Amino acid sequence: MLIHGPLPRAEIARRLSVSRASLTRATRLLMEHAFIAEREIALRAAMGRPSEMLAVREDQHHFLGVKLTGDAVFAVVTDLRARIVASVEEELRSRAVDDTVGQIADIHARFARDYADIHAVGVCLAGDLATVDGRQVVIESYFLGWKDVPLTDMLGRRLGIPVFADNDVRGLTAAEHWYGAGAGCDSLAVVTVGAGIGFGLVIDGKVVAGHGGRAGQLGHLPIDPTGPPCGRGHAGCASVYLPSERIAQAAGAEDYAAAVSAARAGDAQARAAFDAAARALGVIIGTVANALDPEKIVLTGDGLAVMEISPDRVMDAIAGVRLPEDEPVRLVVEPVEFTEWARGGAVVAIRRMLQF
Repeated sequence: MLIHGPLPRAEIARRLSVSRASLTRATRLLMEHAFIAEREIALRAAMGRPSEMLAVREDQHHFLGVKLTGDAVFAVVTDLRARIVASVEEELRSRAVDDTVGQIADIHARFARDYADIHAVGVCLAGDLATVDGRQVVIESYFLGWKDVPLTDMLGRRLGIPVFADNDVRGLTAAEHWYGAGAGCDSLAVVTVGAGIGFGLVIDGKVVAGHGGRAGQLGHLPIDPTGPPCGRGHAGCASVYLPSERIAQAAGAEDYAAAVSAARAGDAQARAAFDAAARALGVIIGTVANALDPEKIVLTGDGLAVMEISPDRVMDAIAGVRLPEDEPVRLVVEPVEFTEWARGGAVVAIRRMLQF
């Protein structure tokens, strides 16, 4: 119902392959906790019997989603269907863990004045997270300079409600899977480009984290073995060409925005930088399609100018790693704001509260 909207009992039972008796027990529990409600009667066919619809009670539950960058915090309050009802953006007070926890707690307190039914918090950030001894731990976050931080425990003690954390790309993938371009898909891949290269994956309706919580490491996929080093011992990998900072450096520009402007104006060096980035992006997309064959691949992030400036190079690179008889890649290009990344945090909380 979260994904597909109101449905009749019989249709829900059919889709879940459960008996009507089992469904009745489950719906009774969900109604008692105000997750769902009976809605209007709908006529399902011209000569059929009217069907009582069940729908999500999105007005009864709210969730706080947080996206942390190296210098800012973005926070949103959503309802149960992940619709944003309030948002805020603040400069990060400092990268110290205690300061960050305090700032998130203050944001929660302000939101709670209008939304007293915030049931859980989801925090997303760039980095590696894993469950250690039953606790969620930020193993490492490069942009924040964190290592081995029990963020959920610390924040949970401050707020007194469940707190969950995840990699920001996995959070965004979860949001796309339930409420975005991947709604209804059993398999989905999300590729993000910007400050870094991110990858999220859904298989059999589940967001994949991997054995150690580090699934999706495509930033060092080989692109050109004769290319320059990446700084981690690889020659010509994707991280040499595709991140925004690398594009700016190759373009001889002050920053990424200046590189984009120069390329749009026809500057040869800037165009060459975007062509190289486009090739790397195409190899990544084609490799994902070959290895995983998802129903859709969503491309997003704040580095989408590469698709505007060098789209043909991207498509040529995809074709270069695919077989001629392969079907076209089902690619969706979708710009995203930082509030959407924070919304991903709220979706992480929703899914975990529903134990999905």
